[in-house]
Amino acid sequence: MNALEILALEKVFTVGFWRKQPRRALHPLTLSVQEGEVFGFLGPNGAGKTTTLKMLMGLVYPTGGSAKIFGMEIDDPRVKAQIGFLPEQPYFYDYLTANELLDYYARLSGFPGTSVSGKERKSRIEAMLARVGLTGSGDVQLRKFSKGMLQRVGIAQAILHDPKFVFLDEPMSGLDPIGRREVRDLIEQLKREGKTVFFSTHILSDAETLCDRVAVINKGELRGVGSVAELTRNVQGRIEVAWHGTSVPSALKALTQECSCAGDMGRAVVTEPQLDAAVDALRRENLRLISVTPVRSTLEEYFVQQTKSQTPSPTNSQKGAHA
Repeated sequence: MNALEILALEKVFTVGFWRKQPRRALHPLTLSVQEGEVFGFLGPNGAGKTTTLKMLMGLVYPTGGSAKIFGMEIDDPRVKAQIGFLPEQPYFYDYLTANELLDYYARLSGFPGTSVSGKERKSRIEAMLARVGLTGSGDVQLRKFSKGMLQRVGIAQAILHDPKFVFLDEPMSGLDPIGRREVRDLIEQLKREGKTVFFSTHILSDAETLCDRVAVINKGELRGVGSVAELTRNVQGRIEVAWHGTSVPSALKALTQECSCAGDMGRAVVTEPQLDAAVDALRRENLRLISVTPVRSTLEEYFVQQTKSQTPSPTNSQKGAHA
């Protein structure tokens, strides 16, 4: 079953004061997310990630198209009880303590029903603070929290009511390496619990580690959807050539800037079409070839390729959008 179905969702803003002009923030977007998967929504700043999430949350009205969560329209009140949301830049009343803030959100969400006592809410809040690494900070006012700590308490409020679907907008923002690792562990735990997680990010290493599938968006257009392996399969292959020697032949330097020597071994990384020329350059210098090894394409290479190009990749975007 699809947890999220987006069909031709688009958004056009009106900008300007005297002469108002339309500005398209999101071209018609068609996308689906399967129940129980971790889905990454990738793109540079200004790509349309936050606009898409705000429309799914009902905070911004779409210009056209539709979306369903668990088969229900996104404006259906029943949907709200099943989703959790962390905005990109959460703002909380900073004179509240973390305990007071989460108690407010617990009451607001009705967690997990009207019969819950204050003691049960307190126990749940303590568990959530521990889960995001804020044990012992419950009685501290939020104005004394660092940006990373505010991000953690924002994640806690998003999962406090045990939602089936969690939306996170840049969840790693403001976190140090340890904090990022803890959030990655949390997302993996949510997946093991059967939750569906949809998060936007521009930190590609996190997406590559966590996501079952990813979508790449740039300038409001979908550029590709699929698993990391599927998306990187079509990236032009690169090959590492290694040889015995203490210098790099000039003919090889002309082919690539990725070449160096360490000790009595040289290495160069070339593209597939350059391989024959690279080997010929070594032969002319009577250098002994050690190995020719394919270099696995990375999500970063695919991301850069798609965000630099002006037209979407038809194979991946069409195949992945309806998966």
